[in-house]
Amino acid sequence: MSEQDILLKIEHLSKYYSGVKALDDVSFAVRRGEVHAICGENGAGKSTLIKILTGAIEPTRGQFKFAGKIYEKITPPQAIEAGIRVIYQEFTLIPYLSVAENVFYGQELMKGIVIDSKEINRMTSRMCRELGIDMNPRTKAESLGVAHQQIVEILKAISQSAKLFIMDEPTAPLTMNETKIFFGVVEKLKAEGATIIFISHRLEEIFEICDSVTVFCDGKCVVTKDIAELDKKSLISYMVGRDLDENYPKPGVAPGEEILRVDNVTGNGLKNVKFSLRRGEILGFGGLVGAGRTELAKVIFGADAADRCDMMFKGKPYAPKSPADALAFGIGLIPEDRKAQGLVMEMSIRQNITIGVLKKISRGIFIDGGMEDRYTDKYMSSLKINTPSAGAPVKYLSGGNQQKVVLAKMLATNCDVLIFDEPTRGIDVGAKQEIYHLMRELADEGKAIMMISSEMPELVGLSDRIVVMSGGQSVAELQREEYSQELILGHASSKLSAEV
Repeated sequence: MSEQDILLKIEHLSKYYSGVKALDDVSFAVRRGEVHAICGENGAGKSTLIKILTGAIEPTRGQFKFAGKIYEKITPPQAIEAGIRVIYQEFTLIPYLSVAENVFYGQELMKGIVIDSKEINRMTSRMCRELGIDMNPRTKAESLGVAHQQIVEILKAISQSAKLFIMDEPTAPLTMNETKIFFGVVEKLKAEGATIIFISHRLEEIFEICDSVTVFCDGKCVVTKDIAELDKKSLISYMVGRDLDENYPKPGVAPGEEILRVDNVTGNGLKNVKFSLRRGEILGFGGLVGAGRTELAKVIFGADAADRCDMMFKGKPYAPKSPADALAFGIGLIPEDRKAQGLVMEMSIRQNITIGVLKKISRGIFIDGGMEDRYTDKYMSSLKINTPSAGAPVKYLSGGNQQKVVLAKMLATNCDVLIFDEPTRGIDVGAKQEIYHLMRELADEGKAIMMISSEMPELVGLSDRIVVMSGGQSVAELQREEYSQELILGHASSKLSAEV
């Protein structure tokens, strides 16, 4: 490719933290008008590169050339002025402002001493039309769906004359339908000549939307190739540095006796939910966003109340009033949002693992350090939590290792039932395989697992049975031989179709 074809050229970029190489002599180029994927496991160096390109941190060595200008370092205002913008999965919108007010926030068009609302609405409408989006510029941001909030972030970048859009896990919070809407906008941007760096753990998205890909591994740039030259297996091999078995682990033992029976859960958005769970099985819960799966998990875990809870646990009535009740019975939850609900991010790995068993490891008002270390060492070893020290804050771990710490916390309480809500969300492909094998091993050891997943391959590949929910109800139960994506989606949308 010629120099004129290149918008961004990374040249020997390195970033060291106290001797640790976050980026190690990285070089690659991004062509004008392409969607260029950056792939790699958590900790591979992707976030460090984004921070360098946007001026959040300075490189230790190297430079990059953007739109013909060479930068050894850049500040955030310089990055915005140059036309580099990041679209994060966490939004920066002000909820009580309108779409147009958010788009032009900080660069308001004035009419005298007041904001020219008519003009910013007109310009926002024009940008929406150009992207093929039907969105009222006067709508408050707080009333938008997730996909349209993401699109407002793109409109903000367009209004600031962005030349390079860096999209960091933009589809992580989106449903399948929202992702289609979002990809339509990406295609429009590309057709208009925009250049996009696209970061995602969902490999199927890389092959659907991207033209080329650069793979990072351990801070190094492993390879840059056109998507047409790769398949999923070869891409994974580059990412993890080895061939990875994509098959889902199969059960080693037959399911045992029933441990949890739900005869009727109604309230908290649910209506007459019924199912049973047996020891040694992974029971999957499928459905669209809003189907009630997370609400059901919270009721079973005692985090939310319902109007009616007819449940039996180990043959006895079960009606938890709080998560502490559920844990005392032997039911644990690995929540969807591990950072906000599963971990105390500023606390150490050791403290997070043992926080649920403080009574067991304390002598009076003092924690028995030896017992605390034994609990920690046991689960760090069995779950292969990768960290130099149990005393390190959990916030510094990769997503996969953070998920293992949440699981270790639940296992330390000796739970018989484990509820996994989106167990691999935001986790790289190598760590996903580890989580899958851990879940299957726990089931083979006699644990009973409820798994809520919006990833269809994961749901179908790992579940022994699948309960499909729609509109707050359990509408179908499928055996393994019945599985198909079409059947699951058909059941998942059945209640919605009936109500339209």
